[in-house]
Amino acid sequence: MNFEYKPKGVCAKKMEFEIENNIIKDMRVIGGCPGNSLGVRAFCIGKDIDTVISTLKGIKCAARPTSCPDQIAKALDEFNENNQYKKKPNFRLLFGLFTINRSK
Repeated sequence: MNFEYKPKGVCAKKMEFEIENNIIKDMRVIGGCPGNSLGVRAFCIGKDIDTVISTLKGIKCAARPTSCPDQIAKALDEFNENNQYKKKPNFRLLFGLFTINRSK
């Protein structure tokens, strides 16, 4: 699934993500520092969304209260909140509480 995000408070103008089964398959940062964008992209590709969020969330750029990595975390949080990604329920856990003993 493709997802676009308009970051706030950073030099980057747009972030594009391709996400499949909670894994970042590809991403691009348009605008901003080319080296930083390529480095962050290399880090993110192939990783689970939640891992990327927990790693990048809260990183600041100089005196700014945010950064491109922090905005990537915010974008992925928004992706999750909009229910574009839904975790599969653990039916084993759900139904394990209601096991029926059929042995006699």
